[in-house]
Amino acid sequence: MNALRRYIDKIKPNVEKGGKFHFLKSTFEGFETFLFVPNTVTSGGTHIRDAFDMKRGMIMVVIAMVPALLFGIWNTGYQHFLAMGVEASFWEMVWFGFLRVFPIIVVSYVTGLGIEFVFAQIRGHEINEGFLVSGMLIPLVMPVDVPLWMVAVATAFAVIIGKEVFGGTGMNILNPALTARAFLFFAYPTKMSGDQVWVAGLGKGMETVDGYSGATILGQAAQGNNVFVNGIGQEFSVWDKFLGIIPGSIGETSTLAILIGALFLVFVGVGSWKIIFSTFAGGAVMGLILNAFGGNVLMEMPFWEHLIIGGFAFGAVFMATDPVTATQTEKGKWIYGFLIGVLAILIRVFNPGYPEGMMLAILFMNVFSPLIDHYIIEANISKRLKRAKVQA
Repeated sequence: MNALRRYIDKIKPNVEKGGKFHFLKSTFEGFETFLFVPNTVTSGGTHIRDAFDMKRGMIMVVIAMVPALLFGIWNTGYQHFLAMGVEASFWEMVWFGFLRVFPIIVVSYVTGLGIEFVFAQIRGHEINEGFLVSGMLIPLVMPVDVPLWMVAVATAFAVIIGKEVFGGTGMNILNPALTARAFLFFAYPTKMSGDQVWVAGLGKGMETVDGYSGATILGQAAQGNNVFVNGIGQEFSVWDKFLGIIPGSIGETSTLAILIGALFLVFVGVGSWKIIFSTFAGGAVMGLILNAFGGNVLMEMPFWEHLIIGGFAFGAVFMATDPVTATQTEKGKWIYGFLIGVLAILIRVFNPGYPEGMMLAILFMNVFSPLIDHYIIEANISKRLKRAKVQA
């Protein structure tokens, strides 16, 4: 590493002001700070800085997603070989899943980081590390059979329209990864819903077991089925649903893997346990209310089952807790998370055209999070003013 540090110091004058490659300063600094801790110091006043900077925070979130990613890779292979009716070993499933998932991750990062570098160069700003997380989130919320060109288009849309037009990292009002998914859902709905997109190759004429269906649990419930089965007619157990051995987006099926990531985020102080807990609480409360009335399969579904299927757990842990688009006040975090849980189940149950509500619920609450914080702050100011008048 010392040799690498000396080499970087040797070429650094070329990108400084007056150097022949000065126009590449932002790109150079991006690579330098990726490899080494920045050697810059605060100027223009006294500031207290935490050693835990944005890059380290983003890396912690990526690490927290690793369990969901690894399980998603295996599950991709498992669902594929199940559809084919072929016995395969654990490593054969993992290898097949890796070959299908890895290109989606590469396209996401290459497209997103490429655009980030271009905007940083144009503006003359440092390259922000926010896309380290978004670049992994986008593949994990996609069906495995999504075309790679669509991933590139959706990523470009999310970075440019969802973030850069607002000023870049820290200024966006919507979660970039969910912006990418929403774009694909409304622009190319057949590639983001139905029975064919959740199993690798199923939508491309793959030879499958007779009568095989790749429908998700929510898709089956939306069709009025109250017994949920896999593609070959075997009923899903509670363990199957919790562990994630079901069709779905790459990283969203395993509640167990997601909760492992949640514990890690809370332990390192990056994720807000208040938002995570209140989101699950809101979903549970709404589920219990709907259970009391009944009326259709999704209304009668046990409240706890809503929390372990679809994208509910993944959204609660990795999307709702986005520090940029979530509420900032402590009381606001409880309100924000609770309303996401409530709205997610409401949309899931009452919108037959879209049997998964987590994406829309979070995007909706992203818009309202500043308003929640505003009223909480105003209420605190009013309370303190009243207290000051009484003391006077």
